Amino acid sequence: MKQCIFLFTALLALTANRAHACTNLLITKGASADGSCMVTYAADSHTRYGCLVFYPAALHPEGAMMDVREWGTNRYLGRIPQARETYSVVGNMNEHQVVVGESTWGGVSTHHDPQGIMDYGSLMYIALQRARTARQAIEVFTILANEYGYASSGESISFADPHEVWFMDVIGKAPRLVNGENVNKGIVWVAIRLPDGTISAHANQARIRRFPLDDPQNCLYAPDVIEHARETGLYSGPDSLFSFAEAYGPADGGTIRGCDARVWAFFNKHGAEDMAPYLPYALGHDPGRPLPLYVKAKEKLTVKQVADMMRDHYEGTPMDMT
Repeated sequence: MKQCIFLFTALLALTANRAHACTNLLITKGASADGSCMVTYAADSHTRYGCLVFYPAALHPEGAMMDVREWGTNRYLGRIPQARETYSVVGNMNEHQVVVGESTWGGVSTHHDPQGIMDYGSLMYIALQRARTARQAIEVFTILANEYGYASSGESISFADPHEVWFMDVIGKAPRLVNGENVNKGIVWVAIRLPDGTISAHANQARIRRFPLDDPQNCLYAPDVIEHARETGLYSGPDSLFSFAEAYGPADGGTIRGCDARVWAFFNKHGAEDMAPYLPYALGHDPGRPLPLYVKAKEKLTVKQVADMMRDHYEGTPMDMT
Protein backbone atom coordinates (compact mmCIF):
# COMPACT_ATOMS: atom_id res chain seq x y z
CA MET A 1 0.00 0.00 0.00
CA LYS A 2 1.27 3.42 -0.94
CA GLN A 3 1.89 5.68 2.04
CA CYS A 4 2.86 9.22 2.82
CA ILE A 5 5.41 9.43 5.62
CA PHE A 6 5.83 12.54 7.72
CA LEU A 7 8.90 13.05 9.90
CA PHE A 8 8.98 15.84 12.47
CA THR A 9 12.07 16.62 14.50
CA ALA A 10 13.12 19.40 16.82
CA LEU A 11 16.71 18.10 16.78
CA LEU A 12 17.81 19.86 13.63
CA ALA A 13 21.57 20.28 13.52
CA LEU A 14 21.73 22.27 10.30
CA THR A 15 22.19 25.97 10.94
CA ALA A 16 20.61 29.12 9.58
CA ASN A 17 20.68 32.83 10.25
CA ARG A 18 17.03 32.69 11.25
CA ALA A 19 15.47 32.83 14.70
CA HIS A 20 13.15 29.94 13.80
CA ALA A 21 15.07 27.80 11.30
CA CYS A 22 12.87 25.31 9.47
CA THR A 23 13.88 22.59 7.05
CA ASN A 24 11.62 20.44 4.86
CA LEU A 25 12.96 17.52 2.83
CA LEU A 26 10.60 16.26 0.12
CA ILE A 27 10.89 12.77 -1.36
CA THR A 28 8.61 11.48 -4.12
CA LYS A 29 7.41 7.87 -4.08
CA GLY A 30 9.76 6.94 -6.93
CA ALA A 31 12.70 8.17 -4.87
CA SER A 32 11.86 6.19 -1.71
CA ALA A 33 12.77 2.61 -0.91
CA ASP A 34 9.23 1.55 0.00
CA GLY A 35 7.29 3.61 -2.54
CA SER A 36 6.09 6.14 0.01
CA CYS A 37 6.09 9.89 -0.43
CA MET A 38 8.02 11.47 2.44
CA VAL A 39 8.16 14.96 3.94
CA THR A 40 10.22 16.09 6.91
CA TYR A 41 9.59 19.20 8.97
CA ALA A 42 11.90 20.73 11.58
CA ALA A 43 11.00 23.95 13.37
CA ASP A 44 14.28 24.60 15.15
CA SER A 45 12.96 26.84 17.93
CA HIS A 46 12.20 26.46 21.62
CA THR A 47 8.80 28.06 21.00
CA ARG A 48 7.87 25.22 18.63
CA TYR A 49 9.34 22.30 20.59
CA GLY A 50 6.82 19.67 21.63
CA CYS A 51 3.91 21.08 19.60
CA LEU A 52 1.73 18.20 18.41
CA VAL A 53 -1.82 19.13 17.48
CA PHE A 54 -4.80 16.76 17.40
CA TYR A 55 -8.10 17.50 15.72
CA PRO A 56 -10.68 14.68 15.84
CA ALA A 57 -12.84 14.02 12.80
CA ALA A 58 -16.18 15.76 13.15
CA LEU A 59 -19.49 16.67 11.54
CA HIS A 60 -20.51 20.29 12.10
CA PRO A 61 -23.96 21.87 11.98
CA GLU A 62 -24.87 24.09 9.07
CA GLY A 63 -23.89 27.69 9.78
CA ALA A 64 -21.22 26.78 12.34
CA MET A 65 -18.30 29.18 12.71
CA MET A 66 -14.72 28.63 13.86
CA ASP A 67 -12.18 30.90 15.52
CA VAL A 68 -8.89 31.56 13.74
CA ARG A 69 -5.94 32.00 16.10
CA GLU A 70 -2.40 32.68 14.96
CA TRP A 71 -0.24 29.59 15.16
CA GLY A 72 2.56 30.02 17.70
CA THR A 73 1.06 33.02 19.56
CA ASN A 74 -2.61 31.97 19.88
CA ARG A 75 -3.57 35.56 19.02
CA TYR A 76 -7.20 35.83 17.96
CA LEU A 77 -7.48 36.87 14.31
CA GLY A 78 -11.14 36.39 13.44
CA ARG A 79 -13.89 33.89 12.57
CA ILE A 80 -14.71 31.99 9.39
CA PRO A 81 -17.43 29.49 8.45
CA GLN A 82 -16.71 25.91 9.51
CA ALA A 83 -16.85 23.07 6.98
CA ARG A 84 -19.69 20.58 7.39
CA GLU A 85 -17.18 17.71 7.70
CA THR A 86 -13.60 17.83 8.97
CA TYR A 87 -11.01 15.05 9.01
CA SER A 88 -8.87 13.76 11.84
CA VAL A 89 -5.43 15.39 12.09
CA VAL A 90 -2.44 14.32 14.20
CA GLY A 91 0.55 16.62 13.94
CA ASN A 92 0.95 17.55 10.29
CA MET A 93 -0.84 14.58 8.73
CA ASN A 94 -4.53 13.79 8.41
CA GLU A 95 -6.45 10.53 8.21
CA HIS A 96 -6.11 10.50 4.40
CA GLN A 97 -2.30 10.75 4.67
CA VAL A 98 -2.23 14.33 3.44
CA VAL A 99 0.85 16.09 4.81
CA VAL A 100 1.69 19.79 5.10
CA GLY A 101 4.97 21.43 6.23
CA GLU A 102 6.55 24.87 5.92
CA SER A 103 9.55 27.14 6.18
CA THR A 104 9.37 30.92 6.52
CA TRP A 105 11.39 33.27 4.30
CA GLY A 106 9.71 36.61 4.85
CA GLY A 107 10.14 38.28 1.48
CA VAL A 108 9.52 41.88 0.48
CA SER A 109 8.29 43.84 3.49
CA THR A 110 5.62 45.75 1.56
CA HIS A 111 3.59 42.57 1.03
CA HIS A 112 1.97 42.17 4.44
CA ASP A 113 -1.75 42.62 5.13
CA PRO A 114 -2.37 44.06 8.62
CA GLN A 115 -6.05 43.14 8.32
CA GLY A 116 -5.62 39.51 7.17
CA ILE A 117 -7.05 36.84 9.43
CA MET A 118 -5.54 33.68 7.87
CA ASP A 119 -2.00 33.07 9.09
CA TYR A 120 0.09 30.33 7.49
CA GLY A 121 -0.26 27.94 10.43
CA SER A 122 -4.04 28.20 10.50
CA LEU A 123 -4.16 27.68 6.74
CA MET A 124 -2.03 24.55 7.04
CA TYR A 125 -4.10 22.91 9.76
CA ILE A 126 -7.46 23.93 8.31
CA ALA A 127 -6.32 22.51 4.96
CA LEU A 128 -5.47 19.22 6.67
CA GLN A 129 -8.92 19.12 8.27
CA ARG A 130 -10.67 19.71 4.93
CA ALA A 131 -8.57 18.01 2.22
CA ARG A 132 -8.36 14.42 0.98
CA THR A 133 -5.44 15.04 -1.41
CA ALA A 134 -2.45 17.35 -1.70
CA ARG A 135 -4.13 19.19 -4.59
CA GLN A 136 -7.23 19.75 -2.46
CA ALA A 137 -5.05 21.08 0.36
CA ILE A 138 -3.52 23.64 -2.01
CA GLU A 139 -7.02 24.64 -3.09
CA VAL A 140 -8.26 25.08 0.49
CA PHE A 141 -5.14 27.04 1.46
CA THR A 142 -5.34 29.47 -1.46
CA ILE A 143 -9.12 30.00 -1.41
CA LEU A 144 -9.18 30.84 2.30
CA ALA A 145 -6.17 33.17 2.07
CA ASN A 146 -7.74 35.04 -0.83
CA GLU A 147 -11.17 35.29 0.77
CA TYR A 148 -10.17 36.36 4.28
CA GLY A 149 -6.74 37.92 3.80
CA TYR A 150 -3.28 36.53 4.52
CA ALA A 151 -1.79 37.40 7.91
CA SER A 152 1.78 36.11 7.44
CA SER A 153 4.91 36.79 5.41
CA GLY A 154 6.51 34.70 2.66
CA GLU A 155 6.41 30.92 3.08
CA SER A 156 7.46 27.75 1.33
CA ILE A 157 4.86 25.03 1.88
CA SER A 158 5.18 21.27 1.36
CA PHE A 159 2.03 19.36 0.37
CA ALA A 160 1.99 15.60 -0.08
CA ASP A 161 -0.31 12.58 -0.19
CA PRO A 162 0.41 8.92 -0.98
CA HIS A 163 0.81 9.73 -4.70
CA GLU A 164 2.04 13.31 -5.16
CA VAL A 165 4.44 15.81 -3.59
CA TRP A 166 4.00 19.53 -4.22
CA PHE A 167 6.24 22.52 -3.47
CA MET A 168 4.60 25.93 -3.06
CA ASP A 169 6.02 29.43 -2.54
CA VAL A 170 3.51 32.02 -1.34
CA ILE A 171 3.43 35.62 -0.13
CA GLY A 172 0.67 38.14 0.55
CA LYS A 173 -0.30 40.81 -1.93
CA ALA A 174 0.75 44.40 -1.27
CA PRO A 175 -2.22 45.92 0.60
CA ARG A 176 -4.15 48.86 -0.80
CA LEU A 177 -6.35 50.67 1.71
CA VAL A 178 -9.55 52.44 0.69
CA ASN A 179 -11.42 54.12 3.55
CA GLY A 180 -9.36 52.06 5.97
CA GLU A 181 -10.14 48.72 4.33
CA ASN A 182 -7.71 46.60 2.32
CA VAL A 183 -9.22 46.10 -1.13
CA ASN A 184 -6.22 44.08 -2.36
CA LYS A 185 -6.24 41.16 0.07
CA GLY A 186 -5.05 37.69 -0.82
CA ILE A 187 -1.91 35.94 -1.98
CA VAL A 188 0.35 35.41 -4.95
CA TRP A 189 1.76 31.92 -5.21
CA VAL A 190 3.16 29.12 -7.36
CA ALA A 191 2.91 25.38 -6.65
CA ILE A 192 4.90 22.78 -8.58
CA ARG A 193 4.36 19.01 -8.50
CA LEU A 194 7.69 17.24 -8.13
CA PRO A 195 8.38 14.70 -10.90
CA ASP A 196 8.38 11.14 -9.64
CA GLY A 197 11.85 9.94 -8.70
CA THR A 198 13.02 13.37 -7.58
CA ILE A 199 13.83 14.97 -4.24
CA SER A 200 13.57 18.58 -3.15
CA ALA A 201 13.93 20.73 -0.04
CA HIS A 202 13.35 24.21 1.33
CA ALA A 203 14.91 25.94 4.30
CA ASN A 204 13.73 29.53 4.89
CA GLN A 205 14.47 30.81 1.40
CA ALA A 206 12.07 31.21 -1.56
CA ARG A 207 13.08 28.68 -4.21
CA ILE A 208 10.64 28.68 -7.13
CA ARG A 209 12.05 30.73 -9.98
CA ARG A 210 10.75 30.30 -13.53
CA PHE A 211 7.77 27.97 -13.86
CA PRO A 212 5.61 26.59 -16.71
CA LEU A 213 2.62 28.79 -17.50
CA ASP A 214 0.64 26.15 -19.43
CA ASP A 215 0.94 22.86 -17.50
CA PRO A 216 -1.91 22.74 -14.94
CA GLN A 217 -1.29 19.07 -14.20
CA ASN A 218 2.11 19.91 -12.77
CA CYS A 219 2.10 23.64 -12.02
CA LEU A 220 -0.58 25.78 -10.36
CA TYR A 221 -0.30 29.49 -9.69
CA ALA A 222 -2.23 32.64 -8.87
CA PRO A 223 -3.57 34.20 -12.10
CA ASP A 224 -2.06 37.57 -11.19
CA VAL A 225 1.27 36.33 -9.79
CA ILE A 226 3.27 38.05 -12.55
CA GLU A 227 1.05 41.09 -13.10
CA HIS A 228 1.03 41.88 -9.38
CA ALA A 229 4.83 41.96 -9.41
CA ARG A 230 4.68 44.45 -12.27
CA GLU A 231 2.07 46.59 -10.50
CA THR A 232 4.20 46.79 -7.37
CA GLY A 233 7.45 47.56 -9.20
CA LEU A 234 9.07 44.20 -8.51
CA TYR A 235 9.30 43.04 -12.13
CA SER A 236 9.24 44.62 -15.58
CA GLY A 237 10.19 41.83 -17.99
CA PRO A 238 8.25 39.32 -20.09
CA ASP A 239 6.14 36.56 -18.54
CA SER A 240 8.54 33.89 -19.82
CA LEU A 241 11.47 35.20 -17.76
CA PHE A 242 9.58 35.85 -14.53
CA SER A 243 11.14 34.40 -11.36
CA PHE A 244 8.91 34.21 -8.29
CA ALA A 245 11.85 34.04 -5.89
CA GLU A 246 13.74 36.95 -7.41
CA ALA A 247 10.64 39.16 -7.39
CA TYR A 248 9.05 38.35 -4.05
CA GLY A 249 11.82 36.76 -1.97
CA PRO A 250 15.24 37.84 -3.23
CA ALA A 251 18.22 36.21 -1.55
CA ASP A 252 21.60 37.58 -0.54
CA GLY A 253 24.86 35.88 0.38
CA GLY A 254 23.88 35.56 4.03
CA THR A 255 20.49 33.96 3.45
CA ILE A 256 21.94 31.65 0.81
CA ARG A 257 24.71 30.44 3.14
CA GLY A 258 22.35 30.09 6.09
CA CYS A 259 19.37 28.64 4.24
CA ASP A 260 19.93 27.24 0.76
CA ALA A 261 23.14 25.60 1.99
CA ARG A 262 20.90 23.11 3.81
CA VAL A 263 19.20 22.28 0.52
CA TRP A 264 22.60 21.91 -1.16
CA ALA A 265 23.71 19.47 1.55
CA PHE A 266 20.70 17.23 0.87
CA PHE A 267 21.20 17.32 -2.89
CA ASN A 268 24.95 16.78 -2.48
CA LYS A 269 24.45 13.65 -0.39
CA HIS A 270 21.45 12.05 -2.08
CA GLY A 271 21.04 13.65 -5.51
CA ALA A 272 22.22 12.06 -8.75
CA GLU A 273 23.50 15.39 -10.10
CA ASP A 274 27.03 16.59 -9.31
CA MET A 275 26.51 19.46 -6.86
CA ALA A 276 30.14 20.64 -6.81
CA PRO A 277 29.42 23.40 -9.38
CA TYR A 278 26.79 24.79 -6.98
CA LEU A 279 29.11 24.93 -3.97
CA PRO A 280 30.07 28.61 -4.55
CA TYR A 281 26.35 29.41 -4.48
CA ALA A 282 25.81 27.43 -1.27
CA LEU A 283 28.70 29.30 0.33
CA GLY A 284 27.02 32.58 -0.59
CA HIS A 285 29.76 33.59 -3.03
CA ASP A 286 27.94 33.19 -6.36
CA PRO A 287 24.22 34.11 -6.15
CA GLY A 288 24.02 33.98 -9.94
CA ARG A 289 23.96 30.17 -10.08
CA PRO A 290 21.05 29.09 -7.85
CA LEU A 291 20.18 25.51 -7.02
CA PRO A 292 17.63 23.60 -9.09
CA LEU A 293 14.23 23.22 -7.46
CA TYR A 294 14.58 19.44 -7.47
CA VAL A 295 17.04 16.74 -8.58
CA LYS A 296 16.81 13.05 -9.37
CA ALA A 297 17.66 10.86 -6.40
CA LYS A 298 20.81 8.80 -6.86
CA GLU A 299 19.30 5.95 -4.82
CA LYS A 300 15.95 5.07 -3.30
CA LEU A 301 15.94 6.58 0.18
CA THR A 302 14.88 4.83 3.38
CA VAL A 303 13.17 6.52 6.30
CA LYS A 304 16.40 6.21 8.30
CA GLN A 305 18.45 7.91 5.59
CA VAL A 306 16.00 10.79 5.52
CA ALA A 307 15.96 11.07 9.31
CA ASP A 308 19.77 10.99 9.36
CA MET A 309 19.84 13.81 6.82
CA MET A 310 17.93 15.97 9.27
CA ARG A 311 20.88 15.53 11.64
CA ASP A 312 23.50 16.43 9.05
CA HIS A 313 26.38 18.75 10.02
CA TYR A 314 27.73 19.23 6.47
CA GLU A 315 30.19 16.40 7.13
CA GLY A 316 32.73 15.94 4.36
CA THR A 317 32.10 19.37 2.81
CA PRO A 318 33.85 22.75 3.16
CA MET A 319 31.05 23.68 5.59
CA ASP A 320 31.77 20.74 7.93
CA MET A 321 30.74 21.70 11.49
CA THR A 322 32.20 18.66 13.28
